Formats: sequence, structure tokens, C-alpha cells
Amino acid sequence: MTEHSLLQIAVLDDWQSVANNVVDWTVLDAIGKVRFLHEFPADTASMVARLESFDVVCVMRERTLFNEALLSQLPRLKLLVTGGMRNAAIDLPAAARLGIQVCGTDSYKNAAPEMTWALIMGITRNLVGEANSLREGGWQIGLGGDLYGKTLGILGLGSIGKWIARYGQAFGMRVIAWSENLTAERAAESGVTYVSKQALFEQADVLSVHLVLSDRSRGIVDAQALSWMKPTAYLINTARGPIIDEAALINALQHRRIAGAALDVYEPEPLPADHPFRHMDNVLATPHIGYVTENNYRTFFSQMIEDIQAWHGGKPIRVFD
Repeated sequence: MTEHSLLQIAVLDDWQSVANNVVDWTVLDAIGKVRFLHEFPADTASMVARLESFDVVCVMRERTLFNEALLSQLPRLKLLVTGGMRNAAIDLPAAARLGIQVCGTDSYKNAAPEMTWALIMGITRNLVGEANSLREGGWQIGLGGDLYGKTLGILGLGSIGKWIARYGQAFGMRVIAWSENLTAERAAESGVTYVSKQALFEQADVLSVHLVLSDRSRGIVDAQALSWMKPTAYLINTARGPIIDEAALINALQHRRIAGAALDVYEPEPLPADHPFRHMDNVLATPHIGYVTENNYRTFFSQMIEDIQAWHGGKPIRVFD
């Protein structure tokens, strides 16, 4: 295969400049030339200029928006590969109309639950504040909260929510859950008590969000739901930013209607430099790193390579419906 006939492959969203070293991309040398792009998402015109020369684009889940406006201006693009088997940032009907194949990958299932529990421990024990005090020459600055005997509320008892339930049970917490599709029987299978939405927010000392973002879940944690929470309660979100009404949460935090929030997801991302979440003393904020682990990236990128090879061989795998 000549240089001219090689596939032009872009690995997009490599914000930490790590993709090149996680797996061996040279296995694609025979069929394509790989480039790693580290820029954050931009306006449509900038994205077109950035991507118009590529046949294949590999993306991280829901970092860059691939809507019809962008896809329709990338006539060379024939394969879009995403980390994970779900990506709300890709307009799948538009891709299908334009003849763009979309494939996905598996993911490392423990990364997000472990990050969620780290945030729970971090916010309830004020680990960042205490660590910063020590770094600045100080010592203890307050009292940490306890988890044993408290109530853990889980909004969405799916695969990640079930892991969080197990962690809570191991810490001696009472675990309750609600979602629109959850039943008492399914909750009981995980040793969890099914409650109403209002009871979930009213009773939880720690409330952790684990819903898939959809039209139905968007903004489901609204001002009313936040008003039901205890003033001593903490809200944790490692799911998706738009599930929570951001303005309502900022208002609740500013007026100390809840004790605090630990957040790993936002709308938009990256979080603007002047955003209140960057500066509020009752917010523990991390830059969407719930899935940013070595095992998860190795899974994503190794299977992206497999997807490209299979598609090039005429037998695509892990195809999005």
C-alpha cells in the first residue's frame, strides 16, 4: 500500500497526550497513518478544518460533539470509533444517512464506581481541605463526617449504581434507591430498599447520581428535588452534568441548603475558567476523570485498533445500531 492510499486516522480528544503510549498503534502501519490530536472541542468550522483530511476518527465518549452540521462537512470520513458502546455526542441517524460506520468498544467496569467512592470519601472527610492545610504548613481544620449508619441514596440502580450500593453496604450504610424504571423487587435483589423519588432526596445523607443521560433524565435533579435534601446532605455526580439543573445546584450550594457536592461531570466540558464550581468551598470538583484510568484507556484504544482492522477487512465489529 502506498503512502497516498493509506488510511488517514485521527485519534481525537487526547487531552492528556497519553493515547500514543497506552497501546501499540504501529500495528496499523500497514493500513493507515495515525495522528494524535490534543485540542479541546471547538466551533464547527474549526472542527471541519481539523478533521476534513481523515478517513477514520477515534473519539472519547462524549467529549466532542459529532452532530449533522459537522458530519455533513466531512465527506472523507467513513469510520467513527468511540470509546464505550454509547455516545450521546454522536448523531447516529445522520452518520447512517451519510454512510459513516460507527463502532464502539468495551470499557473497564470498575473505574467509575471507584471514582465515585473516592469523591464520597473526599467530600465527607474534607480530604482536599485537610491536605491543603497540611501543605500550607497548617494542621487539622475541622471535623470529618461519618458514613457508618448513614443513608446512601442512589439515583439509578444500574451497573454502576449496584457497585455503589455494594460499597455503601460494606461501609455499614443503609442503601436506598429510586429511578423511574426501578421496582422494589429489582432493588431487593441488590439488598437495596426501593423508595419514592421524594423519599430518596429527603432521607439520603449522601445522594449519588447514576442515571444515563436522556431526554427523560435531563434536569431530573431540579430545584424541587434539591429542596427536599437535608442541609447536612451531600450530592455526588459522576454520571452526566445535564442530569442536574446546574443553576439550581449552584443556588442551593451558595445558600448552604445542602452541605456540599462532589462533581466529576459538567455542562459544558471543559468547565469554563470562571465557573463557580471551580471556586466554591463546599464543592469538590474533578475534571471528568471517572473513566480516565490506565485499564480503561488500554481497553478503549486496543479495541479501537481492532475496530479499524475489522472494518478495513470488510467485517466491522461492535457496530452501533
